[in-house]
Amino acid sequence: MSLNTLHKLTKSLNNTSKMPVLFLGHGSPMNAIEENEFVASFRQLGKDLVKPQAILCISAHWETRGTFVTAMDNPRTIHDFGGFPQALFDVEYPAPGSPELANETKNMVKSTTVHLDDKWGLDHGAWSVIKHLYPNADIPVIQMSIDYTKPPQYHYDLAKELYNLRHKGVLIIGSGNMVHNLRMVAWNKLNSEYAYDWAIEANDKMKHWILDGNHQNLINFKSQGTAFDLAIPTPEHYLPLIYTLALKDKNEDLSIFNDKPLAGSLTMTSVKIG
Repeated sequence: MSLNTLHKLTKSLNNTSKMPVLFLGHGSPMNAIEENEFVASFRQLGKDLVKPQAILCISAHWETRGTFVTAMDNPRTIHDFGGFPQALFDVEYPAPGSPELANETKNMVKSTTVHLDDKWGLDHGAWSVIKHLYPNADIPVIQMSIDYTKPPQYHYDLAKELYNLRHKGVLIIGSGNMVHNLRMVAWNKLNSEYAYDWAIEANDKMKHWILDGNHQNLINFKSQGTAFDLAIPTPEHYLPLIYTLALKDKNEDLSIFNDKPLAGSLTMTSVKIG
């Protein structure tokens, strides 16, 4: 990265108008190369948003012991999946990184130690959606990992410490799926909007609490009964939603989009704040 680019990015971390926050249901990695209503919605969103100076993504696909942020100049495109067509493995998303933003993020978090990472890159939870928002790969992107040893409240509280980034031109994106149970996928209905009753029940309750601002019920998802247990068998795809919601101001606008199920046990439901 040139000195001129570094200077521009350093300037961009000064105060700006408040950026929105997103939770994007990313679904199958094939959404990176297929055309459907979900990626069309992502593309339109990228056109509608004020172009950010940088992006911080919390992806379901980077779980660690401890909290890390990527701090390399040029993060690699990680193809962290198997069994898909070669065309998907051929996709590269050569967005620059931002050691400056990584350091800024590390320094603003006081509740835990944020470690700088120089090995990870951009996993498909990040690049498969960001490539539709910003296809030119001209915006610096860093990722923050999900500490799998910590409870949901930890993640919610940690996210709140990132709030000032919204005023520094940084678009914060949580990438996962609200309902995500791969073991119960209806493989004969992969491309249909079919959903099990429990998936509909869980998704509807989540949306109700999101719109009502009832974050505590969403944080306490393990206490919400069988439908939630089936919808969230493991937390990594759900926790990015918790990061997104934690960054919402009390009276801030919130909208839900791409609100459709797939293959019985997945939902693409996405959230825009601001």
